[in-house]
Amino acid sequence: MGFKVAVAQIDIVLGDPDQNYQTVEKEIKAAAHAGADVVVFPEMWNTGYALTELARLADQDGWRTKQLLAKAAKENQIAVVGGSVATVRAGGKFYNTTYVYDETGQLVGSYDKVHLFGLMHEDQFIQAGDHGNVFELKGVKSASFICYDLRFPEWFRTVAKQGVDVIYVPAEWPTPRVEQWEALVKARAIENQAFVVAVNRVGHDAENSYSGHSLIVDPLGNVIANAGEKASLTIAELDLDQLKAVRGPIPVFKDRRPELYD
Repeated sequence: MGFKVAVAQIDIVLGDPDQNYQTVEKEIKAAAHAGADVVVFPEMWNTGYALTELARLADQDGWRTKQLLAKAAKENQIAVVGGSVATVRAGGKFYNTTYVYDETGQLVGSYDKVHLFGLMHEDQFIQAGDHGNVFELKGVKSASFICYDLRFPEWFRTVAKQGVDVIYVPAEWPTPRVEQWEALVKARAIENQAFVVAVNRVGHDAENSYSGHSLIVDPLGNVIANAGEKASLTIAELDLDQLKAVRGPIPVFKDRRPELYD
């Protein structure tokens, strides 16, 4: 079974949601036109890491983001893993939130980033999430995480053991650590015997540069597509029949010894 994924490796304008929403809407249309089943975006694409300005910029209850993604998914008949956006909820608390829509425009999953990245001061402004995000798109069981979560294999395993076939990882992963990014994406695919679609941004903000290298990786850790270092829409087809061939000989989930783990 084939499943075509579009990776929208975009630049993000710091502190300018209007411009960023326009970019995302345009990329959804382009991915649909290219015949993709799903399009995936990077982390915090509505505001970038303008953390000190979240009171002004964050999306109230995710309303604007949800309206745009639902409408674009339905009109273009394409599923959307909406990267993540800065949101604000009751009590003025901020979150780094993913919304997932199917091709009919229905919300099928949401996720608040669980592991907050102190090096970029995220833990000083953002509230941590406390649940996973497992959903189906066109019958494909999937899960999503966000950026720094990639460094916590125990969190991936906790979610992936529910029988997940495709894992999505939106990110704003800075250039100096891009080799670690590539290594960790491949590791999460191999150890969970799943496809991993990891989407990074390009461009600059006030403190960091981002060089893309968005990856689509198969369950053996082979790179199906690397988006390189420029803004682009990269499309690849996942051969989901490969999952059976990989999981049969090496049943890592069956062979786990959780009674020995923390």
